[in-house]
Amino acid sequence: MKLDQTLVDAAIAQMDRRWPGRAEAGAAAVYLDDGQILTSVCFDNLNAGVTLCHEVGAYCQAYTLDRRVTASVCVNRIAGRLTVLAPCGICQERLALWGPGVEVAVAAPGEPGGWQARTLAEVNPYYWGRQFADGAWPSAEVHTG
Repeated sequence: MKLDQTLVDAAIAQMDRRWPGRAEAGAAAVYLDDGQILTSVCFDNLNAGVTLCHEVGAYCQAYTLDRRVTASVCVNRIAGRLTVLAPCGICQERLALWGPGVEVAVAAPGEPGGWQARTLAEVNPYYWGRQFADGAWPSAEVHTG
């Protein structure tokens, strides 16, 4: 499944269910290769060292189900304004397991709340893992082997 507004809306709905009316909140949604949508949120914790990115729960669930993530989006509400966040470097590394064609949402320049789809390879063109796969994007077997 390709990244689309349905996936973005699923993340927004999860954010609104978990933190209704809160000015600052976030959530994530992913498509699996069978079209299923998984959503997740981060932990709120006094010790910031134990929190995780919003996407992590959905990534772990996909991996547990032995399904491939095809698209990922993270939304955030800051001071009441909706934003789309590109995956951080750690989440890019997590997504690398499913290959360079995974689509991720990034903020659209000059469009508050807007987004664009980019492949993981476009977001991370110099992925370090290529050094372990003769310059190609490493397969899932290389990642887990």
